Amino acid sequence: MQPTPDHGEESYRGSGRLEGKKAVVTGGDSGIGRAVAIAYAREGADVLVSYLDEHEDARETARLVEQAGRKAVLLAGDLAVPAHCREVVATALKEFGGLDVLVSNAAQQMTHNSLEEIPDEEWDRTLAVNLSALFHLCKAALPHLRAGASIIASTSINSDMPPPQLLPYDVTKAGIANFVGAASQLLADRGIRVNSVAPGPIWTPLIPATMPEEDVASFGKQVPMGRPGQPAELAPVYVMLASDESSYVSGARIAVTGGQPIL
Repeated sequence: MQPTPDHGEESYRGSGRLEGKKAVVTGGDSGIGRAVAIAYAREGADVLVSYLDEHEDARETARLVEQAGRKAVLLAGDLAVPAHCREVVATALKEFGGLDVLVSNAAQQMTHNSLEEIPDEEWDRTLAVNLSALFHLCKAALPHLRAGASIIASTSINSDMPPPQLLPYDVTKAGIANFVGAASQLLADRGIRVNSVAPGPIWTPLIPATMPEEDVASFGKQVPMGRPGQPAELAPVYVMLASDESSYVSGARIAVTGGQPIL
């Protein structure tokens, strides 16, 4: 990608805020997920990186985690398959001996100019990867999460301002926001916090891979700051939500949108 996304490789400095925690980050091979994995490791957490099949990218994320002195575990597979979601959790438990933070971040999107041209299979897969995987990951993780654990989902500004060309993606991001709102109430008495981060236009590989060239050229110019955000600019929010500092924060949806308000 040109320019190369900034995941915080050179800029993120940890201060022990997640010391000793065990984390799962889905979609951790690149983009927002890689930035979160780097930040978590530099804050003292071991990280399992779940990804589809981008092996070279995932190995680079693992290298950066290990460079920070933490354990990195890579697990490739399709989160659209419920059994693989359960495998992600089981692998983290086996490799780390526990789980403290679950970040459900993996997503897919495609651009279409009419509803009729959206293939049935694409609709089903987008819901499975973006939304149903969150349910299956949480269901598998909950028996093993202790009080103080944190579940963090990546929603989007699209849940409030849905671009018509991204209809299936929009629906999943609104669903994630509602899942978090309900789950945070269900799990409060168990001491498990559930929150989400709502990115605006962030410069990740998903953008040039799924959008028309003319949209890529103007990407991010619509928000008040007039530019796309970098993955590194989201990582501190994921760190805060994973840390014990946010012990009274649950059911929140934190906007990282370049100045564009969300409801």
